[in-house]
Amino acid sequence: MVYETGSGPVEALRDISLTIADGEFIALVGPSGCGKSTLLRIIAGLRPMTSGAVRVAGEPVTRPLTSVGMVFQAPVLLKWRTILDNVLLPAELAGHDARKYRDRAMDLLGIVGLSDFASKLPRELSGGMQQRASIVRALLLDPPLLLMDEPFGALDAMTRDEMNIELLRVWGETSEAGKRKTILFVTHSIPEAVFLADRAVVMSPRPGRIAEVTPIHLARPRTVETRIRPEFGELSMAIYHRLHGRVPA
Repeated sequence: MVYETGSGPVEALRDISLTIADGEFIALVGPSGCGKSTLLRIIAGLRPMTSGAVRVAGEPVTRPLTSVGMVFQAPVLLKWRTILDNVLLPAELAGHDARKYRDRAMDLLGIVGLSDFASKLPRELSGGMQQRASIVRALLLDPPLLLMDEPFGALDAMTRDEMNIELLRVWGETSEAGKRKTILFVTHSIPEAVFLADRAVVMSPRPGRIAEVTPIHLARPRTVETRIRPEFGELSMAIYHRLHGRVPA
């Protein structure tokens, strides 16, 4: 991916090659400006690549995908709409009768503990609760693919930990792999990547390249206790050294 700017071309991504399996949870981790968010937008069909090809479910991506749910760092909820109406927005934008999705929306809000807040406005919810609502909105049309761009980056540490566990539950961590959604999750946090993912994709500084793909062989379901296991620390340090170009002693 090359951007044209007033001062000349800027290469954002180079030689990206990655295959993701159905139901897999992939974490993208790398320094700021390495093209992680750009890669997500290319996969979603929101930005055309300069060269190469992207395929989702075997089909080339040539326009914005309808089979994808996007979650951004900020909840991006419409402040004049209730939480329920915000969640129903994708159905409206897709031209569906939103009333037919009310039961599903309420079921999803119940899963994330927000059913009692369906009639509230976003300003009446905490930041973590708003982010839960944004995840529910992305899940409303049951997309097989979720693209998440640092969705918990602005949250405090305690809320972030809670949201990590909540996301794994919504993903279907205890379900069979074939019944799970596919998630591509961008984060700056190495421990978050290790806690959530099946594989952590480590990217280099711009132009972003895949420096390493690290399998995360930690037992599921993952709990708070997962973070204190020796192998969790070892994986985190290995990724840290790879990101900083160091070889551990």
